[in-house]
Amino acid sequence: MSFIPLLQAAAGNPPQGSFLMTVLPFVLIIGIFYLFIIRPQNKKQKETEKMIAALKKGDKVITIGGIHGIVHQAKEKTVIIKVDDGTKIEFNRSAVASVITDKPTDVKPAKKSEKAKPSDQGEAEKEPAETPAADETAAQGESHE
Repeated sequence: MSFIPLLQAAAGNPPQGSFLMTVLPFVLIIGIFYLFIIRPQNKKQKETEKMIAALKKGDKVITIGGIHGIVHQAKEKTVIIKVDDGTKIEFNRSAVASVITDKPTDVKPAKKSEKAKPSDQGEAEKEPAETPAADETAAQGESHE
């Protein structure tokens, strides 16, 4: 007895839409991979290429090996980094991991209740304090007088 005719009869005509149901999970997986893995990686690679191309003398950099220094000279394919007063090392541009930007220190303006002017202290004593920190500040201001 041959099983081939039985297998052919069992396979029969597949119901409509089974091809779509078979292919749809693969399409979704490829789409998710593109959105969450491939696209961000390409974007990061382009930013790194721009950063490496924009290296100039005086930039503070960190290499992929963890060496911190200042760009002394930028050549076509290499960069000479000044590590110490008399120490300069030549690296490939691709060995630069990041450029350090000096961020200015943000000085937050003092709250009115924390550093009250002499004319404001009388008003602060009349108004009830809203926060415990304001109570401590007011108590410190009174003890110093």
